[in-house]
Amino acid sequence: WSERFLEEYTGDPAARAGRLEPTVAALEGFGEWVEPSPAPEEAVLRCHTADHLDWVRRCGVWEIAALAAGGAIEAARLARKAPAFALVRPPGHHASAHRAWGFCYLNNLAIALADRRASGDLERALVLDIDLHFGDGTVNILGCEEWVAIENPEGMTRGEFLRQVANALAGFEGDWIAVSAGFDRHARDWGGLLETEDYGAIGRMVGLRARALGAGCFAVLEGGYNPAAMAEAARSFCEGLGAGWAGVTPARTP
Repeated sequence: WSERFLEEYTGDPAARAGRLEPTVAALEGFGEWVEPSPAPEEAVLRCHTADHLDWVRRCGVWEIAALAAGGAIEAARLARKAPAFALVRPPGHHASAHRAWGFCYLNNLAIALADRRASGDLERALVLDIDLHFGDGTVNILGCEEWVAIENPEGMTRGEFLRQVANALAGFEGDWIAVSAGFDRHARDWGGLLETEDYGAIGRMVGLRARALGAGCFAVLEGGYNPAAMAEAARSFCEGLGAGWAGVTPARTP
């Protein structure tokens, strides 16, 4: 765990004080905690332009953003042995190659997948984005790559949303599953839809499908703005994620 992720680095809702502490407490004692290192610039440049990196630096958030990307990279590297969850901020799925919005700066998940691809450890990946908001940055960076399938479920009821998740997983054949784990679709958050147990169901579906495929699987925190609801949802998701892995609980790289 890096204490730096508790810093209030801007005034936006993703960065506010008190957002992550309940989730850290909820996951205490669950799985292995791993300290991440900042993503090297070379890794970031696989997904972003040099001009974009300059913009992130001008915003004064390069260090924390690179550390979040490094957390996602570490989660993916660990995920060959067991499911992993990167509890990081700033979030990343609204960060495109040359622009960003929605509280994001660097696309943590895309950078992690590109790292696995560059290492020769990835043939085909599924990105499952369960955040309330469409992951436009991930689509802009990875959407044209033949080695990636991207699914953004948009069901308007709990049952429909879970069916869309199940169908996306059932139709995927590959060696990596990566989840943009936004918890702002929770019934007590902005989205007002999913219950805590639904996130456990999603985690179980992901873990079981990864196990069946022999695939690596990891998740990266995106949105979630009711701290108590996010803590419950994250715990439920991680419990589900590890359920299909014979006594294995996810490693986390907060």
